[in-house]
Amino acid sequence: MQVTIVHVHVKPEHIDEFIEASRKNHEASIKEPGNRRFDVLQLSSDPTHFVLYEAYANPADAAAHKQTAHYLNWRETVADWMAEPRQGIGYNGLFPAE
Repeated sequence: MQVTIVHVHVKPEHIDEFIEASRKNHEASIKEPGNRRFDVLQLSSDPTHFVLYEAYANPADAAAHKQTAHYLNWRETVADWMAEPRQGIGYNGLFPAE
């Protein structure tokens, strides 16, 4: 399994818009072949910080996600709302094993 954890710091005035754009991306992403999980999390102690937890069956499925219309639309839509560049960190998922 290929997992990416994306850390996003959003400008305070764009929190609600970011959540809505991320909801749409989530809803489309969970329908992708190979998607195992796509969570959008908001830090309870600082609502401007988010984590996207993206799990795909393999690296090819994760790479295909980056080519989808919904991802490209999300990336373009939220770009100016970020307080700093997002940081995606890739992991090899060990458990649960498929």
